[in-house]
Amino acid sequence: MLSIGAFAQIGQVTHRMLRHWDTAGLLVPAHVDEFSGYRSYDPSQLARLHRIVALRQLGFGLDDISMILEQGVDAARISALLRVRHAEVEEEHRIAADRLVDVERRLHLIEKENHMPQIEIIEKPLPALRLAARRAVVASQPEVAGVVGPAFDMIAGIIGDKSDALDTPVAQYDHGEDGLAITVGYTYSGPEHKGFEIIELPAEVAAVCGIHLGSMDGIADSWQAIHAEILARGFVPSGACRELYVRAVSDNQSDWVTELQQPVTRP
Repeated sequence: MLSIGAFAQIGQVTHRMLRHWDTAGLLVPAHVDEFSGYRSYDPSQLARLHRIVALRQLGFGLDDISMILEQGVDAARISALLRVRHAEVEEEHRIAADRLVDVERRLHLIEKENHMPQIEIIEKPLPALRLAARRAVVASQPEVAGVVGPAFDMIAGIIGDKSDALDTPVAQYDHGEDGLAITVGYTYSGPEHKGFEIIELPAEVAAVCGIHLGSMDGIADSWQAIHAEILARGFVPSGACRELYVRAVSDNQSDWVTELQQPVTRP
């Protein structure tokens, strides 16, 4: 018999892992002292231990390992599980490669150009949104402010205190042949009403997002920085961008917080 210490040392695992696998029923000691609770293992159990460790190193969870151990080595089942794991590892590799590129790029900026990126961005999915909204098309950027603010005010005047929708103001901007198409609204679960329409914004699988602090006067610079980061990371802008107005209360806009959201794809 092998003590838990000797068994753990041979298998290069910890006592804690062996106790956990015992509790899960994966690897039950050959003997447990009824007085001290001390666990002992038969040397033949090393084969099972090695199989558990090997499957864990491949990334299988305890449920899959338990099924494999209990039902035996079924080539078709193992193959199917390995295909799933292969796809997961490929995605993990892609993410790690992207992070390495970003680290190298940041090192270059800091060491060669002595500055940090103007804006920090993250990648995340965007949810589908149901908006009480108004739409407009403008020919140029300077016209945007004259459309967005009044549209928010008009919608807010209609739905007022009837819901908590005013907590989530969103604007979507889509460049087209006729100009810049703007959708302005609040997330809303109620019925359509005269003065606004119900517009569904689709979910986006991936978007690059950054935070703009302060006045809308400088938001174009933040968007420019966002798009520079998108290109630097190998993404391609895909579809209409969104602005989520996290805080937009003060008249002078000095404390405004706006999340810029640009859906992206990979070329």
